[in-house]
Amino acid sequence: MTTLKKGDKAPTFSGLDQDGKLHQLADYKGKKLVVFFYPKANTPGCTAEACDLRDNFERFTANNYELLGVSADAQKAQAKFKEKYDFPFPLLADEDKSVIQAFGVWGPKKFMGKEYDGIHRTTFVIDENGIIEEVITDVKTKAHAAQILE
Repeated sequence: MTTLKKGDKAPTFSGLDQDGKLHQLADYKGKKLVVFFYPKANTPGCTAEACDLRDNFERFTANNYELLGVSADAQKAQAKFKEKYDFPFPLLADEDKSVIQAFGVWGPKKFMGKEYDGIHRTTFVIDENGIIEEVITDVKTKAHAAQILE
């Protein structure tokens, strides 16, 4: 699992969002960036997490933060998820898992006794200079904004 930690340089990434727009780490220089990885669009935990971030979006922007959601869902699924819940932030459709693997959040998981590989719900807070300020692995889906904006 993720070996990235506080103080590390964030991986240089690029990926397409729900509308096919390219996002790269360099686009966010001078701003704080919250990159939150979630297992699957439109599932209960992921919806609760993203909605909590949406509901606190003004607090993030007031503090110079940009948000970027990432999962391995297809563009169409990300677009539907964003539209359905009116998210004010882009969602990367990382189908080839290049961003997911760059951040080291893909790996073995257990659910109901079964083991499989998947995305570990993890959030990275990156400062204005591309340095990781925080890695949150114990994400509280219904109160995630509070975890980030402590």
